[in-house]
Amino acid sequence: MTNGTSEFEVVIVGGGAAGIATAASLHKREPSLRIAIIEPSDKHYYQPGWTMVGGGVFEATQTERDMASVMPDYVSWIRQAATAFEPDNNTVVLADGSRIKYIFLVVAAGLKLDWDGVEGLSDTLGRNGVTSNYRYDLAPYTWELVQGLRSGRALFTQPPMPIKCAGAPQKAMYLSCSEWDRRGVLSDIDVHFHNAGGVLFGVADYVPALMEYVGRYGISLDLNERLTAVDGSAKTANFETADGSKTVDFDMLHVCPPQTAPDFIKSSPLAGEGGWIDVDQHTLRHKQFDNVFGLGDCTNTPNAKTAAAVRKQAPIVATNLIAAILDKPMPSEYDGYGSCPLTVERGKIVLAEFGYGGKLLPSFPDWALDGTKPTRRAWVLKADILPKLYWEGMLKGREWLVKPGKLE
Repeated sequence: MTNGTSEFEVVIVGGGAAGIATAASLHKREPSLRIAIIEPSDKHYYQPGWTMVGGGVFEATQTERDMASVMPDYVSWIRQAATAFEPDNNTVVLADGSRIKYIFLVVAAGLKLDWDGVEGLSDTLGRNGVTSNYRYDLAPYTWELVQGLRSGRALFTQPPMPIKCAGAPQKAMYLSCSEWDRRGVLSDIDVHFHNAGGVLFGVADYVPALMEYVGRYGISLDLNERLTAVDGSAKTANFETADGSKTVDFDMLHVCPPQTAPDFIKSSPLAGEGGWIDVDQHTLRHKQFDNVFGLGDCTNTPNAKTAAAVRKQAPIVATNLIAAILDKPMPSEYDGYGSCPLTVERGKIVLAEFGYGGKLLPSFPDWALDGTKPTRRAWVLKADILPKLYWEGMLKGREWLVKPGKLE
């Protein structure tokens, strides 16, 4: 796409999980819609799998596919980055200066991993024992470090909220500890969880099971401590604490980076507080512009930013957008559902499923799968079923277990 202007009935910004799933849900309901997806990447990633790569369960290649293989053939794929929104003119501006006109807009642009938000971090990632499962190319290095460590100190960090999958920083820690325990070296490794927040996990019902593993693995919980700087060559990490600051030596450091809304969203008329897309948390419709919807990690909805949330949101956006086309009331309501399969050991998972306000929203009855306890069944769900559900279900508009709820 070069100079000039093109127009579509629906323009979706972002070709990740949220964008493609929404296109699929829209096409399923109204095949005649002219839909465009703006997405510059040539690769598509199943990001929930990176925890398993870092734990030696998956190969990285299992989580990657060519974007062309997952981009629906019924959409116009605009292989550029969006750089600005002009909602008063129903226009998206592209990197080359061209403009795309829309009747309805869906923003599903994800969030920004702010690696430069920690001094020195970018310079040492992937070496000096510094890694992160939040990057495709680094998750294998996590597993390499876990396999190589036999003694010393391992630090795992979590920045202030909001972040993508709030359980991921501790998932990396538990899977690492599980491997060290299996190899008989855990007692020689000093494991610390430095969390900028004040609690281990935001939904209290799941904390008892997690605390059992914290105790079993001998993990030191360092709450209200935010990573501010890393010196890879010296192998030291600096933290801001309630009492000031401190420096900690490490042999392995797994970092979850600070996360923000993308810059082009922050500076746009669509942004609300914090720079996130400002939508109604139930209808996912923009609070100011009626022909704009948002979903996924880029919005200000107070839910867990997970792929499971997107799986639930996509059909809700689709049904509500089609209602908006027909000038009808919004029929569907998002309840804040998100899921965080907490990999507490190799072979067992605490399946956290919850909505707004921390309300438990289990997909299965307790007799089938009690999400507040570590189970083998939840592991099978995470390792075997959910990847297939993603590639063959969610991205193709098969809305298993996510029928849109009605707006009351």
